[in-house]
Amino acid sequence: MQDDVGYERKESERGKEAVVDIVDQEQQEALRAIRQFLKVRTSYDVLPVSFRLVILDTSLLVNKSLGILVQNAIVSAPLWDSQRSKFAGLLTSSDYINVIQYYWQFPEAMKEIDQFRLDSLRKVEKAIGVNPPETVSIHPMKPLYEACRRMLKSRARRIPLVDVDDETKQEMVVSVLTQYRILKFVAVNVKETGMLRKPLCDIGVGTYEGLSTASMDTPVIDVIHTLVRKNISSVPIVDERGVVLNVYEAIDILTLIKDGRYYDLGLTVGEALLKRPDDFPGVHTCSEQDRLDTIFDAIRGGRVHRLIVVDGENRLKGMVTLSDILHYLLLEGEGDLE
Repeated sequence: MQDDVGYERKESERGKEAVVDIVDQEQQEALRAIRQFLKVRTSYDVLPVSFRLVILDTSLLVNKSLGILVQNAIVSAPLWDSQRSKFAGLLTSSDYINVIQYYWQFPEAMKEIDQFRLDSLRKVEKAIGVNPPETVSIHPMKPLYEACRRMLKSRARRIPLVDVDDETKQEMVVSVLTQYRILKFVAVNVKETGMLRKPLCDIGVGTYEGLSTASMDTPVIDVIHTLVRKNISSVPIVDERGVVLNVYEAIDILTLIKDGRYYDLGLTVGEALLKRPDDFPGVHTCSEQDRLDTIFDAIRGGRVHRLIVVDGENRLKGMVTLSDILHYLLLEGEGDLE
């Protein structure tokens, strides 16, 4: 009888090992399929049939540029140097956060804010000791795989597509490609994403240590300092037990200062969240046992920019960003970016 029990236990263990092997094989097959897809499709393929592109001249006032972003419900825009007829980088929420840092460090300069122009942003970065962002771009007909690698290497969450006119040889900004749009393109077109069935805890995707958090009573300016110091785009909002209540994002700051109300930065996070637009997509959560196949399902169904990892009681355990997912898809088992 004991021999029978021992035999059954061994057979059960062999069955589990076989299942694990199949899951691991399918995971690798899915990664190969995704990488091959990214290598044969171009950045241009990702663009919708019809889209709107807002380009801002570097001579534009900072306050006016912010109004344009908010009015058009966008969080970034390519910059154009009209004096040199040349692409000049990408304006993002990080630039406005740098301006806020500048005025908080040099309050006497607040009176000049109405005259501050976009071409002065590099001076702001130098004054507050922040490294200027890398001016990364890519030709729209280059492989999507190359665009993804450039984004990861520069730690950019979006990349402008820049072409050159055959006759004038002048640069032309075609569009801006985001990590979300790339991953949704993969989710819709690569059926093998359904084979990514290994849990997050097994593949090491995400950050689970050293997470910065805030409470509903934390002043917004403190969150801004954290975003800059850690070079991150969001901070989970938790209660005293570590239960996730919300998330404060860098783009939330644009809404807060859209009318030049820099004094609102003394508000608490809870007060600031009340000013958030009605179309906020919500906080997406997952567990360490969730898998990339289900995350791709979520990306396919709606706007997902990050997932807060929680336990069974909704307490914070970690965070998974789109950069984390993209890094895994491109580089798992492939070495570094160099």
